[in-house]
Amino acid sequence: MGYLILKFFTSAAVIVAVSEIAKRYSFAAAVLASLPLTSILAFIWLYVDTKDTAKVAALSHDIVWLVLPSMVLFIVLPIALKQGINFWLALAVSALATAGAYGIVTVLLRFMRS
Repeated sequence: MGYLILKFFTSAAVIVAVSEIAKRYSFAAAVLASLPLTSILAFIWLYVDTKDTAKVAALSHDIVWLVLPSMVLFIVLPIALKQGINFWLALAVSALATAGAYGIVTVLLRFMRS
């Protein structure tokens, strides 16, 4: 149970750090947020839990393909905000566009793997 709590707080600390740093230094927060910290933590937790490097490699490979549709959020959100769209609506539209992009990539990956 202690290990699970450690994983939870370590992972949450990254999110809190980004949001707090962003209050003063948006570029520094962007650098921290853009680092693949979530992926690195997931690799560490998966390896520690399973000692299976094949699972870590498979996760890494899948992440490569799924980074592409996640970029839609970072493209659509600032455009929507600069157009004067309300933050919550811009975030929702960006999230929906991203979900659509994930759907497209998922279908393409299934097609490529079969």
